[in-house]
Amino acid sequence: MIKIGIVDDHAVVRSGLKAFFSTFVDFRVVGEAATGREAIDMVRTTDMDVLVMDLSMPGQSGIDALAMVRAKAPQLGVLILSGYPEEHYAVNLIRQGASGYLNKECEPEEIANAIRTVALGRRYISASVAELLAGQLERKDSEPPHKHLSEREFQVFLKLAKGESVGSIGEALSLSVKTISTYRTRLMEKMNLSTNSDLTYYAIKTQLID
Repeated sequence: MIKIGIVDDHAVVRSGLKAFFSTFVDFRVVGEAATGREAIDMVRTTDMDVLVMDLSMPGQSGIDALAMVRAKAPQLGVLILSGYPEEHYAVNLIRQGASGYLNKECEPEEIANAIRTVALGRRYISASVAELLAGQLERKDSEPPHKHLSEREFQVFLKLAKGESVGSIGEALSLSVKTISTYRTRLMEKMNLSTNSDLTYYAIKTQLID
């Protein structure tokens, strides 16, 4: 039996996934969460094999939650199921510890296959993500600037791009204002940008935020 936790801020999505998973004799949903913070609490208190998690959620996003889930449960399989296309986040998040990444427009059967793969302790690399990975190996020098950010820099970049203050980011990530400011300076240099407005424009242009 594969024990599954579902994390999505839309109740209808959670309900749909739960109904879909109930059609498989080897799947059992053991918990649900609507936010990144709830996901972390669920991981702490519930025994599960795979966490199926969205990225876009109020407050603490799936990206923020991923790092904390990995710290608390390094063996847990984390399958990202997101509305964002693979080319926007998949490679970055797999590098940061996600076990797999699927777009919500994928075939339902692929979600089931991915869960079974991840439950075995392996990574699930879809055909489209494999193509992205291969393309990155061939075009390492032509990668967009955000691909060169570290995991933490990428987290801070997205929050700044969404208009969050250095203070609120520090509070969300349990880091000092000085540390967040250092990350900001470093990521600005790597991306060759000057202001938070530049970050927002870049993130919207590359479809990293809506």
